[in-house]
Amino acid sequence: MTGDFRFGVNMVVPDTRAAWVEKCRKAEDLGYDVLSAADHLGMAPPFPALVLAGEVTSHVKLNTFVLNTPFYNPVLLARDVTGTDQFTGGRLELGLGAGYVKAEFEAAGMPFPSARERVDHLERTIAELERLYADPEHKPAPTRPEGPPLLLAGRGDRILTLAARHADIIGFTGTAKTPDGATLVPASAEDIEERVKFVRSKLGDRDAEFNLLCHFVHITEDRAGALEELAKRTQGVLSVDQLAEVPTALVGSPAEVAEQLHAHRERFGLTYYTVLEHNMEQFAPVLEHLR
Repeated sequence: MTGDFRFGVNMVVPDTRAAWVEKCRKAEDLGYDVLSAADHLGMAPPFPALVLAGEVTSHVKLNTFVLNTPFYNPVLLARDVTGTDQFTGGRLELGLGAGYVKAEFEAAGMPFPSARERVDHLERTIAELERLYADPEHKPAPTRPEGPPLLLAGRGDRILTLAARHADIIGFTGTAKTPDGATLVPASAEDIEERVKFVRSKLGDRDAEFNLLCHFVHITEDRAGALEELAKRTQGVLSVDQLAEVPTALVGSPAEVAEQLHAHRERFGLTYYTVLEHNMEQFAPVLEHLR
């Protein structure tokens, strides 16, 4: 933990063994709490990447962020999950998603299921993982009876209801695309707040950690100028004042961003942030400021 927060870095750039080892060690040295491997074609294979990361780091948690679950047979996935959990000494955190990139299914020669079918498969997978974790005959066994901590990430009512029922960590989607699909833009603060309130209504007495993937990071002494530039880059979908409120846009000096994080914790309950690999070093002064 860095202060009252956890911070992860999502590795998205495939690399040689030596380069992967170097950047995993750097992530831990910079103070990140979680090192994640994305699951997309053209990127590093998640489970081998995390096993290697576990071998060359000492304490950082290791996360799939997030698996394209419809690609996986649940029984075979359970073997890979529990094996990776064992090989990393219980440092695995399992992130699952419903999948959304049609082109990846086509490239894999697989039909692209409907959104309903993809969430159906995710739900069946969670049930099967829970069943196999509890089965004393299942080998390799997980390092804890309930299996590794589960992160579920998404936006829709059904997947967030699943998350409220099963997940230790709930990942919120804080972005959308412009109508032409060409540009990724931040969702409004009100939109994220509504999704958080929806989850809270479903959690009941359960506790869960709230995570957000931050696509828009700019550590700078010119916060106003950077927000204006972001508004232009995202086609003015949100105004500068609106961008100043959204938790996916962490913009400003380390002290200003730390202040934003505390404000977002109060408003949204967010305590776990993930940044993309290309922002790993840029964001590190914020971690130092929060220590």
